[in-house]
Amino acid sequence: MSLDITIRLLRTADIDAVVAIDEKLTGTARPEYYRHKLVVAAAHDVQINASLVAEADGRVVGFLMGTLFFGEFGIPETSAVVDTLAVDPDCQDRGVGSALVDQFRTNMRAANVERIYTLVDWNDFGLLKFFGHMGFGPSHRLSLECPVG
Repeated sequence: MSLDITIRLLRTADIDAVVAIDEKLTGTARPEYYRHKLVVAAAHDVQINASLVAEADGRVVGFLMGTLFFGEFGIPETSAVVDTLAVDPDCQDRGVGSALVDQFRTNMRAANVERIYTLVDWNDFGLLKFFGHMGFGPSHRLSLECPVG
């Protein structure tokens, strides 16, 4: 059963709800991490605040943190990145994640963004399926990593 969902911009006052959802999903409370991310998101209100929350029944049930880029790394395109997408476990499979991604895509289209990127663990089949359903596919770029130690 889907929920009656409202999507709005993320606000610094959402910190407790964001931390609570993340803790339900990861088992770890990370208030300082999210406090820093929310301060950064709020600082970009003058440009485009790309981060969103989903509300249902007067409470935050999911969030999407995104970043808008203009020609980063010498790549001549306007792009955006979905950094974090989280939905309260009690509200999963009810349209919350789809509503967040749809609104993010609408907002980015209005900003003339050409591409939206995200990273997903190769073995996270549920998340891969979700993003595939939302229109994401393999990028023409390869993410590389190098162990430091």
